[in-house]
Amino acid sequence: MLIVRETFTAKPGMASKLAKMFRAMSKEMPGLKSRVLTDFVGPYNTVVWESEINELGDFEKMMKEYSSKPDLEKTMAGYTEMYLSGKREIYRVVD
Repeated sequence: MLIVRETFTAKPGMASKLAKMFRAMSKEMPGLKSRVLTDFVGPYNTVVWESEINELGDFEKMMKEYSSKPDLEKTMAGYTEMYLSGKREIYRVVD
């Protein structure tokens, strides 16, 4: 199993809005186990979207599906204007 972690530093005042967008997007992707995290202790305005996948091919499939769904595009409209920086990390879960 792999964990895909998308970490964003939101613009001031935008973290909760960005987190809500990711949560809404997650609900529109049935079968995808994911969660949205916000900072409690650490760098301010941090929003993390984590998802579990079985293999990298699943991630590629998810990205293709994302780009072909008008509803998801509508849900996420303007999200790139809400953050200053971001990064993607993919981790293998050790059993």
